[in-house]
Amino acid sequence: MPFKNFEVTEWRLPRLSFHFLEPFSVVLCTGQMTDLIFIEREVVQSLKEYIQAEESKLAAVKRWANKLEVLTHASTSDPEGFLAHPVNAYKLMKRLNTEWSELESLVLNDPSHGFISNISVHRQYFPDEEDEKGAAKALMRLQDTYNLDSESFSKGKLPGVRYNAFLTVDDCFDMGKTAYNEQDYYHAVLWMQQALRQMDAGEEAKASKADILDYLSYSVYQMGDLQRATELTRRLVSIDPGHQRAGGNLRYFERLLAKEIREVARNKQDPAKEKPIQLGTYERPRDYLPEREIYEALCRGEGVKMTPKRRSRLFCRYQDGNRNPRLLLKPMKEEDEWDNPHIVRYLEALSNEEIEKIKELAKPRLARATVRDPKTGVLTTAHYRVSKSAWLEGDEDPVIDRVNQRIEDVTGLTVDTAELLQVANYGVGGQYEPHFDFSRKDEPDAFKSLGTGNRVATYLNYMSDVEAGGATVFPDFGAVIWPRKGTAVFWYNLFRSGEGDYRTRHAACPVLVGSKWVSNKWIHERGQEFRRPCGLTEVD
Repeated sequence: MPFKNFEVTEWRLPRLSFHFLEPFSVVLCTGQMTDLIFIEREVVQSLKEYIQAEESKLAAVKRWANKLEVLTHASTSDPEGFLAHPVNAYKLMKRLNTEWSELESLVLNDPSHGFISNISVHRQYFPDEEDEKGAAKALMRLQDTYNLDSESFSKGKLPGVRYNAFLTVDDCFDMGKTAYNEQDYYHAVLWMQQALRQMDAGEEAKASKADILDYLSYSVYQMGDLQRATELTRRLVSIDPGHQRAGGNLRYFERLLAKEIREVARNKQDPAKEKPIQLGTYERPRDYLPEREIYEALCRGEGVKMTPKRRSRLFCRYQDGNRNPRLLLKPMKEEDEWDNPHIVRYLEALSNEEIEKIKELAKPRLARATVRDPKTGVLTTAHYRVSKSAWLEGDEDPVIDRVNQRIEDVTGLTVDTAELLQVANYGVGGQYEPHFDFSRKDEPDAFKSLGTGNRVATYLNYMSDVEAGGATVFPDFGAVIWPRKGTAVFWYNLFRSGEGDYRTRHAACPVLVGSKWVSNKWIHERGQEFRRPCGLTEVD
């Protein structure tokens, strides 16, 4: 039975809405972090073997000591009588000349060499300090995007999680230090406060309460909260009267606070009431992204502009690619995701076998994802795109060639001038902030080296489901598209006139829980002259 003109609501479009309690940049993708888990398992096994060798060595030394203790007890009680026996005299000479040397060799033998050698081999794959800092920033990114307080992270209260994971006082303290060292006092306050909260509850830690209060009080001061900074510094002085900075800071804060109190009294204002520090106590500083609040709200499933009237204009259908021979017997199922600009989703666009083959080909080549520099056209990394990607040629494997052909068949656009299939993996915190896929008029050289014109359309394959987060959002018109494994979405970046459709500025939301695999095909203008003829007006 044909699907023409059936409302899309018949097909249960995803309308997930996240109401949470509360993308290094993480350059390690989930695939590579999976490898690290197995590397760590090997190192743990090597450590257990080392412990076993040390225990065997210690047991042998103990046996020697016990045997010699019995022997020396007998010999020292009556030395002359003991040595009167010629066998005892011989064995004493033998022990001192030979057996003690053997014991010395046993003690000098170091079983740690194997373990040290093993860990040295694997260390080349270990994350470095920048990776750890990036992972911390990823948690803060998730905290901001999904309105998660530090306690939610600390206690593992995340949607869709299958395993419990907790942050200790020391973990929270290190998170706070990472933010502090970046002069990010907003997040430093949140994480130092959480570390203090857990320590006050009785949790033990390597970090001292004085150190936590030291970082916290100064960060709170930097956020402009003089009264709370003073109270925290007084608490620090009471714990550590000899602290080298606390005394001077306290006197300075008290002078400023006294001045502030006089000004409040003069203006007859009510003094601010002290409340516990929590998410929302301080306003997050503005950054370079003008649509930050809209973008993050959409990532949470908030502010989606899908009205009943708009939904009534969405349909699903069988797409045969204008009677393409390859789609006549098995047309593609097509759903409207948005009416204007028109965004469609194709169901069963990739099989599980094809997905696994694409991932298999891409994994060995995954590298930090790049963007094309609008001035030079050169591919370069960017802080706003946090993922790993690889580029696959059509002739590398029949699966890639088949996927490229399918894209051409269903869209009706040639892929001869398209870019290679880009495979991207977004681990936890992985994201791509709002961006355009096409080059704007002030970026004339963005795709000049390709010689194929601008990016006329985007075809995006979702190769995994995502437990939480990871949506594709369009801040300009309030659309959210959730990843569904095996499906693909398609939209035009340019009007028929060749002018860019600025409404298609979009973003890949940070992955909160899980791993997101996608493959992109950016289709260019060259070769589409008769497949998508030019329009007569600028926005046609």
